[in-house]
Amino acid sequence: MTRITEDLLLTLPVAVPLLTAGAYLLPIRRPATGRLGLVSPLAVLACGVLLAARTGGAAPTAYGHLLRADALSVWLLLVVGAVATLACAAGPPHLAVERAAGRAEERDVRRYWQLVHLFLAAMSAAVLAENLGVLWVAVEATTVVTAFLVGHRRTRASVEAAWKYTVICSAGIALALLGTVLIFYAARQAGLSESAALDWPALAAHADQLDPGVTRLGIGLVLLGFGTKAGLVPLHAWLPDAHSQAPAPVSALMSGVLLSVAFSAVLRYKVIADAALGTGFVRFVLGGTALLTLALAAGLLQAQRDYKRMLAYSSMEHMGLIALGTAVGSPLAITAVLLHIAGHGLAKSVAFCSAGHVLQLRGTTRIGRVRALLARAPVVGAALGVAVLALLGMPPFSLFASELGIVRAGFADGMAWATALALLLVLVAFAALALRTGRMVLGALPQGPGTPAIPARIGAAAAAPLVLGLVAAAALGVTTGPLTGLLHRAAALIGGH
Repeated sequence: MTRITEDLLLTLPVAVPLLTAGAYLLPIRRPATGRLGLVSPLAVLACGVLLAARTGGAAPTAYGHLLRADALSVWLLLVVGAVATLACAAGPPHLAVERAAGRAEERDVRRYWQLVHLFLAAMSAAVLAENLGVLWVAVEATTVVTAFLVGHRRTRASVEAAWKYTVICSAGIALALLGTVLIFYAARQAGLSESAALDWPALAAHADQLDPGVTRLGIGLVLLGFGTKAGLVPLHAWLPDAHSQAPAPVSALMSGVLLSVAFSAVLRYKVIADAALGTGFVRFVLGGTALLTLALAAGLLQAQRDYKRMLAYSSMEHMGLIALGTAVGSPLAITAVLLHIAGHGLAKSVAFCSAGHVLQLRGTTRIGRVRALLARAPVVGAALGVAVLALLGMPPFSLFASELGIVRAGFADGMAWATALALLLVLVAFAALALRTGRMVLGALPQGPGTPAIPARIGAAAAAPLVLGLVAAAALGVTTGPLTGLLHRAAALIGGH
Protein backbone atom coordinates (compact mmCIF):
# COMPACT_ATOMS: atom_id res chain seq x y z
CA MET A 1 0.00 0.00 0.00
CA THR A 2 1.56 3.29 -1.06
CA ARG A 3 1.83 6.31 1.16
CA ILE A 4 -0.69 8.21 -0.95
CA THR A 5 -3.22 5.38 -0.61
CA GLU A 6 -2.74 5.27 3.14
CA ASP A 7 -3.28 9.01 3.43
CA LEU A 8 -6.46 8.74 1.36
CA LEU A 9 -7.89 5.91 3.41
CA LEU A 10 -7.24 7.84 6.61
CA THR A 11 -8.66 11.14 5.40
CA LEU A 12 -11.65 9.98 3.34
CA PRO A 13 -13.75 8.90 6.38
CA VAL A 14 -13.58 12.51 7.55
CA ALA A 15 -13.45 14.32 4.19
CA VAL A 16 -16.32 12.53 2.43
CA PRO A 17 -18.93 13.32 5.12
CA LEU A 18 -17.78 16.95 5.16
CA LEU A 19 -18.06 17.18 1.36
CA THR A 20 -21.46 15.46 1.44
CA ALA A 21 -22.70 17.94 4.03
CA GLY A 22 -21.58 20.76 1.74
CA ALA A 23 -23.37 19.17 -1.21
CA TYR A 24 -26.71 19.82 0.47
CA LEU A 25 -26.11 23.53 -0.07
CA LEU A 26 -26.60 22.87 -3.78
CA PRO A 27 -30.09 22.86 -5.34
CA ILE A 28 -30.58 19.08 -5.14
CA ARG A 29 -33.98 17.68 -5.97
CA ARG A 30 -35.93 16.10 -3.14
CA PRO A 31 -35.67 12.42 -4.27
CA ALA A 32 -31.87 12.71 -4.42
CA THR A 33 -31.43 13.93 -0.85
CA GLY A 34 -32.02 10.52 0.71
CA ARG A 35 -29.81 8.68 -1.80
CA LEU A 36 -27.01 11.20 -1.27
CA GLY A 37 -27.28 10.51 2.45
CA LEU A 38 -25.85 7.02 1.95
CA VAL A 39 -22.65 8.23 0.24
CA SER A 40 -20.64 9.13 3.32
CA PRO A 41 -21.58 6.15 5.57
CA LEU A 42 -20.77 3.75 2.73
CA ALA A 43 -17.45 5.57 2.19
CA VAL A 44 -16.61 5.25 5.89
CA LEU A 45 -17.49 1.56 5.84
CA ALA A 46 -15.45 0.96 2.67
CA CYS A 47 -12.39 2.72 4.11
CA GLY A 48 -12.75 0.63 7.26
CA VAL A 49 -12.79 -2.58 5.22
CA LEU A 50 -9.70 -1.55 3.23
CA LEU A 51 -7.83 -0.44 6.34
CA ALA A 52 -8.71 -3.71 8.08
CA ALA A 53 -6.52 -5.53 5.57
CA ARG A 54 -3.63 -3.19 6.40
CA THR A 55 -3.49 -3.36 10.20
CA GLY A 56 -1.53 -6.59 10.28
CA GLY A 57 1.64 -4.50 10.02
CA ALA A 58 2.56 -1.07 11.28
CA ALA A 59 -0.38 1.26 11.70
CA PRO A 60 -0.40 3.92 8.97
CA THR A 61 -0.46 7.55 10.06
CA ALA A 62 -1.18 10.82 8.26
CA TYR A 63 -0.67 14.56 8.62
CA GLY A 64 1.97 14.78 11.29
CA HIS A 65 0.64 11.81 13.27
CA LEU A 66 -2.75 13.45 13.82
CA LEU A 67 -4.59 10.43 12.36
CA ARG A 68 -3.78 6.78 12.95
CA ALA A 69 -5.32 3.53 11.74
CA ASP A 70 -4.39 0.91 14.31
CA ALA A 71 -6.54 -2.15 14.97
CA LEU A 72 -8.75 -0.38 17.52
CA SER A 73 -9.35 2.58 15.19
CA VAL A 74 -10.28 0.30 12.31
CA TRP A 75 -12.62 -1.85 14.42
CA LEU A 76 -14.47 1.25 15.62
CA LEU A 77 -14.50 2.75 12.12
CA LEU A 78 -16.19 -0.41 10.83
CA VAL A 79 -18.80 -0.14 13.58
CA VAL A 80 -19.39 3.55 12.84
CA GLY A 81 -19.73 2.90 9.11
CA ALA A 82 -22.06 -0.09 9.52
CA VAL A 83 -24.39 1.58 12.03
CA ALA A 84 -24.42 4.86 10.09
CA THR A 85 -25.31 3.00 6.88
CA LEU A 86 -28.23 1.29 8.60
CA ALA A 87 -29.44 4.50 10.24
CA CYS A 88 -29.21 6.60 7.07
CA ALA A 89 -30.88 3.90 4.97
CA ALA A 90 -33.68 3.37 7.48
CA GLY A 91 -34.13 7.07 8.14
CA PRO A 92 -35.83 8.71 5.17
CA PRO A 93 -36.92 12.33 5.54
CA HIS A 94 -40.41 11.46 6.75
CA LEU A 95 -38.81 9.84 9.81
CA ALA A 96 -36.22 12.55 10.26
CA VAL A 97 -38.61 15.47 10.05
CA GLU A 98 -41.83 15.19 12.03
CA ARG A 99 -43.21 18.56 11.08
CA ALA A 100 -45.76 20.05 8.69
CA ALA A 101 -45.28 19.47 4.99
CA GLY A 102 -44.30 22.22 2.60
CA ARG A 103 -41.32 24.43 1.86
CA ALA A 104 -40.24 24.54 5.51
CA GLU A 105 -40.02 20.72 5.53
CA GLU A 106 -37.67 20.73 2.53
CA ARG A 107 -35.39 23.20 4.28
CA ASP A 108 -35.45 21.07 7.43
CA VAL A 109 -34.63 17.93 5.46
CA ARG A 110 -31.50 19.55 4.04
CA ARG A 111 -30.45 20.83 7.44
CA TYR A 112 -31.02 17.41 8.96
CA TRP A 113 -28.80 15.62 6.43
CA GLN A 114 -26.08 18.27 6.71
CA LEU A 115 -25.94 17.78 10.49
CA VAL A 116 -25.95 13.98 10.17
CA HIS A 117 -22.93 14.04 7.87
CA LEU A 118 -21.07 16.51 10.08
CA PHE A 119 -21.83 14.17 12.99
CA LEU A 120 -20.39 11.25 11.05
CA ALA A 121 -17.25 13.24 10.17
CA ALA A 122 -16.67 14.12 13.83
CA MET A 123 -17.05 10.50 14.96
CA SER A 124 -14.69 9.27 12.25
CA ALA A 125 -12.11 11.87 13.30
CA ALA A 126 -12.46 10.79 16.93
CA VAL A 127 -11.79 7.10 16.30
CA LEU A 128 -8.90 7.82 13.91
CA ALA A 129 -7.21 10.46 16.09
CA GLU A 130 -3.70 9.63 17.24
CA ASN A 131 -3.24 12.87 19.13
CA LEU A 132 -5.29 12.98 22.33
CA GLY A 133 -5.94 16.68 21.83
CA VAL A 134 -7.46 15.98 18.41
CA LEU A 135 -9.53 13.24 20.04
CA TRP A 136 -10.92 15.73 22.56
CA VAL A 137 -11.76 18.26 19.82
CA ALA A 138 -13.56 15.62 17.75
CA VAL A 139 -15.64 14.40 20.70
CA GLU A 140 -16.55 17.99 21.56
CA ALA A 141 -17.55 18.54 17.91
CA THR A 142 -20.05 15.68 18.21
CA THR A 143 -21.67 17.54 21.11
CA VAL A 144 -22.10 20.73 19.07
CA VAL A 145 -23.58 18.96 16.04
CA THR A 146 -25.86 16.55 17.86
CA ALA A 147 -27.30 19.32 20.04
CA PHE A 148 -29.00 20.71 16.92
CA LEU A 149 -30.13 17.22 15.92
CA VAL A 150 -31.66 16.54 19.33
CA GLY A 151 -33.65 19.79 19.08
CA HIS A 152 -34.46 19.25 15.40
CA ARG A 153 -38.25 19.08 15.86
CA ARG A 154 -38.23 22.40 17.76
CA THR A 155 -40.86 21.33 20.26
CA ARG A 156 -40.59 22.42 23.86
CA ALA A 157 -39.49 18.95 24.97
CA SER A 158 -36.87 18.59 22.23
CA VAL A 159 -35.37 22.04 22.82
CA GLU A 160 -35.22 21.38 26.56
CA ALA A 161 -33.51 18.04 25.90
CA ALA A 162 -31.01 19.72 23.57
CA TRP A 163 -30.08 22.32 26.19
CA LYS A 164 -29.79 19.67 28.88
CA TYR A 165 -27.58 17.59 26.61
CA THR A 166 -25.39 20.58 25.76
CA VAL A 167 -24.90 21.77 29.33
CA ILE A 168 -24.17 18.37 30.88
CA CYS A 169 -21.95 17.07 28.09
CA SER A 170 -20.07 20.37 27.85
CA ALA A 171 -19.38 20.19 31.58
CA GLY A 172 -18.13 16.63 31.19
CA ILE A 173 -15.97 17.46 28.19
CA ALA A 174 -14.52 20.42 30.10
CA LEU A 175 -13.43 17.99 32.81
CA ALA A 176 -11.89 15.78 30.12
CA LEU A 177 -10.01 18.81 28.77
CA LEU A 178 -8.60 19.56 32.20
CA GLY A 179 -7.53 15.93 32.52
CA THR A 180 -5.90 16.07 29.09
CA VAL A 181 -3.96 19.20 30.11
CA LEU A 182 -2.73 17.43 33.25
CA ILE A 183 -1.56 14.44 31.20
CA PHE A 184 0.22 16.84 28.85
CA TYR A 185 1.92 18.47 31.85
CA ALA A 186 3.00 15.08 33.23
CA ALA A 187 4.37 14.07 29.84
CA ARG A 188 6.36 17.26 29.49
CA GLN A 189 7.78 16.79 32.99
CA ALA A 190 8.79 13.28 31.97
CA GLY A 191 10.83 14.67 29.09
CA LEU A 192 8.53 14.21 26.11
CA SER A 193 8.59 16.93 23.47
CA GLU A 194 5.60 19.20 22.90
CA SER A 195 4.69 17.35 19.71
CA ALA A 196 4.80 13.97 21.45
CA ALA A 197 3.27 14.91 24.80
CA LEU A 198 -0.26 14.12 23.58
CA ASP A 199 0.74 11.52 20.99
CA TRP A 200 -0.95 8.33 22.15
CA PRO A 201 1.75 5.79 21.09
CA ALA A 202 4.46 7.97 22.67
CA LEU A 203 2.49 8.36 25.89
CA ALA A 204 1.76 4.65 26.05
CA ALA A 205 5.46 3.85 25.56
CA HIS A 206 6.63 6.28 28.27
CA ALA A 207 3.68 6.07 30.68
CA ASP A 208 5.81 4.48 33.41
CA GLN A 209 7.82 7.74 33.57
CA LEU A 210 4.78 9.96 34.29
CA ASP A 211 4.31 11.50 37.71
CA PRO A 212 1.81 9.22 39.54
CA GLY A 213 0.04 12.01 41.45
CA VAL A 214 -0.59 14.23 38.44
CA THR A 215 -1.45 11.24 36.27
CA ARG A 216 -3.96 9.89 38.80
CA LEU A 217 -5.77 13.22 38.92
CA GLY A 218 -5.67 13.62 35.13
CA ILE A 219 -6.93 10.09 34.46
CA GLY A 220 -9.72 10.51 37.01
CA LEU A 221 -10.93 13.68 35.28
CA VAL A 222 -10.66 12.04 31.86
CA LEU A 223 -12.69 9.02 32.96
CA LEU A 224 -15.37 11.28 34.42
CA GLY A 225 -15.42 13.58 31.38
CA PHE A 226 -15.54 11.01 28.61
CA GLY A 227 -17.75 8.81 30.78
CA THR A 228 -20.29 11.62 30.61
CA LYS A 229 -20.46 11.29 26.82
CA ALA A 230 -20.62 7.50 27.19
CA GLY A 231 -23.72 7.73 29.38
CA LEU A 232 -22.08 6.54 32.60
CA VAL A 233 -22.99 7.64 36.12
CA PRO A 234 -22.91 10.31 37.55
CA LEU A 235 -23.30 12.73 34.59
CA HIS A 236 -25.73 10.56 32.67
CA ALA A 237 -28.97 12.55 32.96
CA TRP A 238 -28.80 13.90 29.40
CA LEU A 239 -29.04 10.49 27.77
CA PRO A 240 -32.71 9.45 28.16
CA ASP A 241 -33.99 12.93 27.27
CA ALA A 242 -31.74 13.35 24.23
CA HIS A 243 -32.33 9.88 22.84
CA SER A 244 -36.07 10.09 23.31
CA GLN A 245 -36.43 13.50 21.62
CA ALA A 246 -34.01 13.10 18.71
CA PRO A 247 -35.28 11.75 15.36
CA ALA A 248 -35.16 7.95 15.35
CA PRO A 249 -32.13 7.61 12.99
CA VAL A 250 -30.21 10.13 15.12
CA SER A 251 -31.08 8.18 18.26
CA ALA A 252 -29.74 5.09 16.49
CA LEU A 253 -26.45 6.87 15.77
CA MET A 254 -26.13 8.35 19.24
CA SER A 255 -26.94 5.14 21.06
CA GLY A 256 -25.33 2.76 18.60
CA VAL A 257 -21.98 4.47 18.05
CA LEU A 258 -21.60 7.86 19.77
CA LEU A 259 -21.54 6.29 23.23
CA SER A 260 -18.94 3.77 22.05
CA VAL A 261 -16.84 6.42 20.31
CA ALA A 262 -16.71 8.38 23.56
CA PHE A 263 -15.82 5.22 25.47
CA SER A 264 -12.98 4.51 23.04
CA ALA A 265 -11.21 7.50 24.61
CA VAL A 266 -11.48 5.70 27.96
CA LEU A 267 -9.88 2.63 26.37
CA ARG A 268 -6.99 4.75 25.08
CA TYR A 269 -6.36 6.36 28.45
CA LYS A 270 -6.63 3.01 30.21
CA VAL A 271 -3.41 1.89 28.51
CA ILE A 272 -1.62 4.95 29.91
CA ALA A 273 -3.15 4.58 33.38
CA ASP A 274 -2.28 0.88 33.71
CA ALA A 275 1.36 1.54 32.86
CA ALA A 276 1.67 4.64 35.06
CA LEU A 277 -0.46 3.70 38.07
CA GLY A 278 -0.95 -0.05 37.92
CA THR A 279 -4.16 -1.82 37.02
CA GLY A 280 -5.94 -1.22 40.34
CA PHE A 281 -6.87 2.44 39.80
CA VAL A 282 -8.83 2.04 36.57
CA ARG A 283 -10.32 -1.24 37.81
CA PHE A 284 -11.65 0.42 40.95
CA VAL A 285 -13.02 3.54 39.22
CA LEU A 286 -14.56 1.81 36.20
CA GLY A 287 -15.82 -1.15 38.21
CA GLY A 288 -17.64 1.10 40.66
CA THR A 289 -18.99 3.29 37.87
CA ALA A 290 -20.20 0.23 35.95
CA LEU A 291 -22.13 -1.16 38.92
CA LEU A 292 -23.74 2.21 39.70
CA THR A 293 -24.73 2.63 36.05
CA LEU A 294 -26.22 -0.86 35.92
CA ALA A 295 -28.13 -0.31 39.15
CA LEU A 296 -29.57 3.01 38.00
CA ALA A 297 -30.54 1.68 34.57
CA ALA A 298 -32.18 -1.42 36.06
CA GLY A 299 -34.16 0.67 38.53
CA LEU A 300 -35.34 3.25 36.02
CA LEU A 301 -36.32 0.63 33.46
CA GLN A 302 -38.88 -0.68 35.93
CA ALA A 303 -40.85 2.57 35.77
CA GLN A 304 -40.58 3.40 32.07
CA ARG A 305 -43.74 4.26 30.12
CA ASP A 306 -42.00 5.65 27.00
CA TYR A 307 -40.45 3.12 24.60
CA LYS A 308 -37.73 5.48 23.29
CA ARG A 309 -36.65 6.30 26.85
CA MET A 310 -36.75 2.58 27.58
CA LEU A 311 -34.26 1.97 24.77
CA ALA A 312 -32.12 4.83 26.07
CA TYR A 313 -31.89 3.29 29.53
CA SER A 314 -31.06 -0.01 27.84
CA SER A 315 -28.07 1.78 26.29
CA MET A 316 -26.95 2.87 29.75
CA GLU A 317 -27.18 -0.73 30.91
CA HIS A 318 -25.04 -1.96 28.01
CA MET A 319 -22.46 0.79 28.53
CA GLY A 320 -22.29 -0.36 32.16
CA LEU A 321 -21.47 -3.86 30.95
CA ILE A 322 -18.80 -2.46 28.61
CA ALA A 323 -17.29 -0.49 31.50
CA LEU A 324 -17.31 -3.61 33.68
CA GLY A 325 -15.49 -5.63 31.03
CA THR A 326 -12.93 -2.84 30.67
CA ALA A 327 -12.44 -2.82 34.44
CA VAL A 328 -11.70 -6.56 34.37
CA GLY A 329 -9.10 -5.81 31.71
CA SER A 330 -8.05 -9.35 30.75
CA PRO A 331 -7.55 -10.24 27.07
CA LEU A 332 -10.83 -12.17 27.08
CA ALA A 333 -12.67 -9.26 28.69
CA ILE A 334 -11.34 -6.64 26.27
CA THR A 335 -12.11 -8.87 23.28
CA ALA A 336 -15.64 -9.32 24.61
CA VAL A 337 -15.97 -5.54 25.15
CA LEU A 338 -15.06 -4.79 21.53
CA LEU A 339 -17.45 -7.47 20.28
CA HIS A 340 -20.14 -6.03 22.57
CA ILE A 341 -19.62 -2.56 21.10
CA ALA A 342 -20.28 -3.91 17.59
CA GLY A 343 -23.24 -6.09 18.55
CA HIS A 344 -24.89 -3.38 20.62
CA GLY A 345 -24.47 -0.83 17.83
CA LEU A 346 -26.15 -3.06 15.25
CA ALA A 347 -29.02 -4.19 17.49
CA LYS A 348 -29.72 -0.77 18.98
CA SER A 349 -29.76 0.91 15.56
CA VAL A 350 -32.44 -1.54 14.42
CA ALA A 351 -34.39 -1.04 17.65
CA PHE A 352 -34.42 2.76 17.40
CA CYS A 353 -35.21 2.80 13.67
CA SER A 354 -38.07 0.38 14.33
CA ALA A 355 -39.24 2.69 17.12
CA GLY A 356 -39.30 5.52 14.57
CA HIS A 357 -41.64 3.51 12.39
CA VAL A 358 -43.82 2.77 15.42
CA LEU A 359 -44.01 6.49 16.18
CA GLN A 360 -45.02 7.21 12.61
CA LEU A 361 -47.63 4.44 12.71
CA ARG A 362 -49.18 5.12 16.12
CA GLY A 363 -48.32 8.78 16.70
CA THR A 364 -47.20 8.22 20.29
CA THR A 365 -44.18 7.02 22.26
CA ARG A 366 -46.28 5.76 25.18
CA ILE A 367 -45.86 2.04 25.74
CA GLY A 368 -49.41 1.68 27.01
CA ARG A 369 -50.87 2.98 23.74
CA VAL A 370 -48.98 0.56 21.50
CA ARG A 371 -50.34 -2.98 21.29
CA ALA A 372 -50.30 -5.91 18.84
CA LEU A 373 -47.54 -4.54 16.60
CA LEU A 374 -47.06 -7.91 14.95
CA ALA A 375 -50.68 -7.78 13.81
CA ARG A 376 -50.75 -4.05 12.97
CA ALA A 377 -47.37 -3.88 11.20
CA PRO A 378 -45.72 -7.31 10.92
CA VAL A 379 -42.33 -6.16 9.64
CA VAL A 380 -41.95 -3.34 12.18
CA GLY A 381 -43.21 -5.49 15.05
CA ALA A 382 -40.92 -8.38 14.14
CA ALA A 383 -37.89 -6.10 13.73
CA LEU A 384 -38.47 -4.41 17.10
CA GLY A 385 -39.11 -7.71 18.86
CA VAL A 386 -36.06 -9.46 17.42
CA ALA A 387 -33.85 -6.41 18.05
CA VAL A 388 -34.88 -6.44 21.71
CA LEU A 389 -34.15 -10.18 21.87
CA ALA A 390 -30.67 -9.37 20.55
CA LEU A 391 -30.28 -6.67 23.23
CA LEU A 392 -31.33 -9.23 25.82
CA GLY A 393 -28.31 -11.30 24.81
CA MET A 394 -30.21 -14.18 23.28
CA PRO A 395 -28.33 -16.54 20.95
CA PRO A 396 -27.33 -16.53 18.16
CA PHE A 397 -26.74 -12.76 18.42
CA SER A 398 -23.26 -11.45 19.23
CA LEU A 399 -24.31 -9.91 22.54
CA PHE A 400 -24.78 -13.44 23.90
CA ALA A 401 -21.14 -14.27 23.13
CA SER A 402 -19.80 -10.92 24.38
CA GLU A 403 -21.76 -10.98 27.65
CA LEU A 404 -20.69 -14.57 28.25
CA GLY A 405 -17.08 -13.51 27.67
CA ILE A 406 -17.35 -10.59 30.11
CA VAL A 407 -18.88 -12.84 32.77
CA ARG A 408 -16.28 -15.57 32.31
CA ALA A 409 -13.45 -13.04 32.45
CA GLY A 410 -14.89 -11.38 35.57
CA PHE A 411 -15.12 -14.63 37.52
CA ALA A 412 -11.68 -15.75 36.34
CA ASP A 413 -9.84 -12.50 37.06
CA GLY A 414 -10.66 -11.65 40.65
CA MET A 415 -13.90 -9.72 40.20
CA ALA A 416 -16.36 -12.50 41.01
CA TRP A 417 -18.44 -10.50 43.49
CA ALA A 418 -18.77 -7.51 41.16
CA THR A 419 -19.63 -9.78 38.23
CA ALA A 420 -22.28 -11.62 40.26
CA LEU A 421 -23.86 -8.32 41.32
CA ALA A 422 -23.77 -7.09 37.72
CA LEU A 423 -25.48 -10.29 36.56
CA LEU A 424 -28.30 -9.73 39.05
CA LEU A 425 -28.78 -6.13 37.90
CA VAL A 426 -28.68 -7.17 34.25
CA LEU A 427 -31.40 -9.77 34.87
CA VAL A 428 -33.60 -7.12 36.48
CA ALA A 429 -33.06 -4.76 33.53
CA PHE A 430 -33.65 -7.52 30.99
CA ALA A 431 -36.91 -8.56 32.68
CA ALA A 432 -38.27 -5.01 32.49
CA LEU A 433 -37.21 -4.60 28.85
CA ALA A 434 -38.70 -7.96 27.83
CA LEU A 435 -41.99 -7.35 29.65
CA ARG A 436 -42.62 -3.92 28.13
CA THR A 437 -41.58 -4.92 24.63
CA GLY A 438 -43.75 -8.02 24.81
CA ARG A 439 -46.78 -5.89 25.64
CA MET A 440 -46.11 -3.73 22.60
CA VAL A 441 -45.40 -6.48 20.11
CA LEU A 442 -47.71 -9.35 21.08
CA GLY A 443 -51.46 -9.63 21.35
CA ALA A 444 -54.47 -9.57 19.06
CA LEU A 445 -55.95 -6.52 17.39
CA PRO A 446 -58.97 -5.09 19.22
CA GLN A 447 -62.19 -5.28 17.29
CA GLY A 448 -63.79 -1.97 16.39
CA PRO A 449 -64.35 0.65 13.70
CA GLY A 450 -60.90 2.20 14.28
CA THR A 451 -59.03 -1.04 13.73
CA PRO A 452 -57.20 -1.18 10.36
CA ALA A 453 -58.41 -3.99 8.12
CA ILE A 454 -55.03 -4.38 6.38
CA PRO A 455 -51.72 -4.50 8.32
CA ALA A 456 -49.46 -1.52 7.71
CA ARG A 457 -46.45 -2.08 5.46
CA ILE A 458 -43.27 -0.03 5.29
CA GLY A 459 -41.88 -1.14 1.93
CA ALA A 460 -38.76 -3.06 0.98
CA ALA A 461 -36.45 -0.03 1.05
CA ALA A 462 -37.27 0.74 4.69
CA ALA A 463 -37.36 -2.92 5.77
CA ALA A 464 -34.02 -3.92 4.20
CA PRO A 465 -31.72 -2.08 6.68
CA LEU A 466 -33.68 -3.50 9.62
CA VAL A 467 -33.23 -7.03 8.32
CA LEU A 468 -29.57 -6.50 7.39
CA GLY A 469 -28.77 -5.11 10.84
CA LEU A 470 -30.26 -8.14 12.56
CA VAL A 471 -28.55 -10.56 10.16
CA ALA A 472 -25.18 -8.86 10.78
CA ALA A 473 -25.67 -9.02 14.57
CA ALA A 474 -26.52 -12.72 14.32
CA ALA A 475 -23.58 -13.42 12.01
CA LEU A 476 -21.17 -11.83 14.49
CA GLY A 477 -22.61 -14.08 17.17
CA VAL A 478 -21.85 -17.19 15.13
CA THR A 479 -18.40 -16.23 13.89
CA THR A 480 -16.29 -13.13 13.46
CA GLY A 481 -14.87 -14.68 10.28
CA PRO A 482 -12.29 -12.45 8.56
CA LEU A 483 -12.60 -9.94 11.42
CA THR A 484 -11.16 -12.37 13.99
CA GLY A 485 -7.57 -11.24 13.55
CA LEU A 486 -8.54 -7.57 13.67
CA LEU A 487 -10.56 -8.12 16.84
CA HIS A 488 -7.70 -9.86 18.62
CA ARG A 489 -5.16 -7.24 17.52
CA ALA A 490 -7.45 -4.47 18.78
CA ALA A 491 -7.81 -6.21 22.16
CA ALA A 492 -4.06 -6.73 22.39
CA LEU A 493 -3.50 -3.04 21.66
CA ILE A 494 -5.47 -2.12 24.80
CA GLY A 495 -3.20 -4.48 26.68
CA GLY A 496 -5.18 -6.90 28.79
CA HIS A 497 -3.43 -7.35 32.12
